Amino acid sequence: MIGTTGATSSPATTVRPGRVAGVDMARGLAVIGMIVVHVAAAAAMSPGPGGAVFEVFAGRSAVLFAVLAGVSLALLSRGTSAGVRRRIAVRAALLFVLGVGLAEISTGPMIILSYYAVMFVLALPFLRVRPAVLFAWAIGWAVVGPLASFWLRSTVVHGNTLGGAVTASDFTSWPAAGAAGLRLLLDGAYPVLTWMPFVLAGLAVGRLDLRAAAVRARLLVAGLAAVALGYGGSWFALEVLGGARPLQAVADAMAPRLGVPPDIAWELMTGSGLGATGTLTPAYLLLDAPHTGTPFEIVGSGGVAVVVLVACLVLARRWPRAVFPLVAAGALALTVYAAHVGGMALLTVAAPGWQADPWPSTIAFVVVTLVLATAWRLLAGRGPLERVVHALSTRAGAAA
Repeated sequence: MIGTTGATSSPATTVRPGRVAGVDMARGLAVIGMIVVHVAAAAAMSPGPGGAVFEVFAGRSAVLFAVLAGVSLALLSRGTSAGVRRRIAVRAALLFVLGVGLAEISTGPMIILSYYAVMFVLALPFLRVRPAVLFAWAIGWAVVGPLASFWLRSTVVHGNTLGGAVTASDFTSWPAAGAAGLRLLLDGAYPVLTWMPFVLAGLAVGRLDLRAAAVRARLLVAGLAAVALGYGGSWFALEVLGGARPLQAVADAMAPRLGVPPDIAWELMTGSGLGATGTLTPAYLLLDAPHTGTPFEIVGSGGVAVVVLVACLVLARRWPRAVFPLVAAGALALTVYAAHVGGMALLTVAAPGWQADPWPSTIAFVVVTLVLATAWRLLAGRGPLERVVHALSTRAGAAA
């Protein structure tokens, strides 16, 4: 599903038949952003412009990826073939297997593909739902999902770990498999319970006529409104309504145990998450930090994804040659994603400490990715992993 679409579009918005260049460009930005976050991880807490650049991409790149996955689902399922659902299910299975394999070799990145696979399967009942209803589902889920997650983790599951992905070792015993299931649904890096709104919103967006200027304008307004509601609402709840006070009390209590000053404990607690919030106080649900999975974070980052998509649709239409490297990276997103995880693993073995100065390595990764993706797209078309996924899923759809 990553890097594949199935709708036709006008020549002005496509690079090859069946591909929407603006969607590919947005997907290229998403995968480049995830490369930046993974390679420049050491810059997460650094002051200055480097840390600011990291913060721009942190969390939001993965969210954009998820929204675009929903868009791709919509484009793929526009036909009336009875094999569409089987085709999507087979793609989900292939993504799950690939995600497990990449997680086994990963030296840092928390692999998203297994989570995507589960979300694709859960999206199957929504493939024929009208956009307005899909948007309603996405909004409702964005509110109910985080509340349900907090309640389950604070009263039922009582888990003490957050983040991570599914690896092969999770299938060695029933308890390990059960823990992996909870990770996928509840407390992993991209838990399905709080990430499904992104896929549903993308599915709704993909149902619209993205070539129409009026549709793009409405999406832009909606995206900006979501950004204001998400991030502005969090600020209002924390700073004006006093929601920051119980969080500060938790940070003050944690500081001695962590061996850091209270202000550092506050930054560690509220600056970012690993897929979900803590459970010591419901005030965690007022945060908007990346990967916290709160209603405010889901709405705000989802709005950013929609705004970025609209901008890419416009830019890809007006300056197709200038943005082609990003379009190529987006068309080969699955291959690019897997290659950067494998590349990081090889470098860690061959040159330990290569991330000590993160930004030169990050720039090199990004430049090499764009150059190779552009060359491959021009010379060979579909990426190698995309070819495998397309071939196997298409055969499954034809068999249906």
